[in-house]
Amino acid sequence: MSDLFSVDNKIIVISGATGVLGSAMTAYLAEQGAKVVALGRNQDKVNTLIAEITGTKHKVTALIADVTNEQDLERAKLELENEFGKIDVLINMAGGNMTGAVITPEQTILDAGIDDLNKVMELNYMGSFLPIKTFLPLFLKDLKGSIINISSMAAQRPITRVLGYGSAKAAIDNLTKWLATEFCNKHSAELRVNAIAPGFFLTEQNRALLTEADGQLTKRGNQIIANTPMGR
Repeated sequence: MSDLFSVDNKIIVISGATGVLGSAMTAYLAEQGAKVVALGRNQDKVNTLIAEITGTKHKVTALIADVTNEQDLERAKLELENEFGKIDVLINMAGGNMTGAVITPEQTILDAGIDDLNKVMELNYMGSFLPIKTFLPLFLKDLKGSIINISSMAAQRPITRVLGYGSAKAAIDNLTKWLATEFCNKHSAELRVNAIAPGFFLTEQNRALLTEADGQLTKRGNQIIANTPMGR
């Protein structure tokens, strides 16, 4: 049972690896002995992340690609196949929000920015679907593995303001259930697809929504804390 949660020598691809959560996951899984592949679209940021992760069993591998670009991902798949032959885990951390896809208290849905809404849907939904579709053959070599999508509290309840982000993450929940059933029926019960919904945490994308200029919580931030058992 001590090895139940072991990731030792597992080949784990993490998209959005340079983000707030992605970088923490990348560092932790590398520390636990996994062969981590940090997938990001900015070479400098990926290199900086890898340089900061030291003393691990395996050096973190850099993989540069835009998760919304099929050609980028096909090239990335070839690199993965040449380096590892297969992958064991894919964590779709890439995602985010945009200003135009947020409805402020002074706005209505008539003010929604269609371009930004489309970009948020593309980044969060297609940015998860396309890596799954592209990298699936690398899972089918062993007919097993784990695909982990990132959902959100905003997918489970209609949180105000985040129209685009909440809609995109709700779509991720549905995609996850659909793929879990599809892969089990057509490929293997050992090829799992799940989603996790982290709680609220501060990022550059939501900082203005949750904190004032002086660092104090906004009304929205206080409401979140009031509904969080650990109060943080």
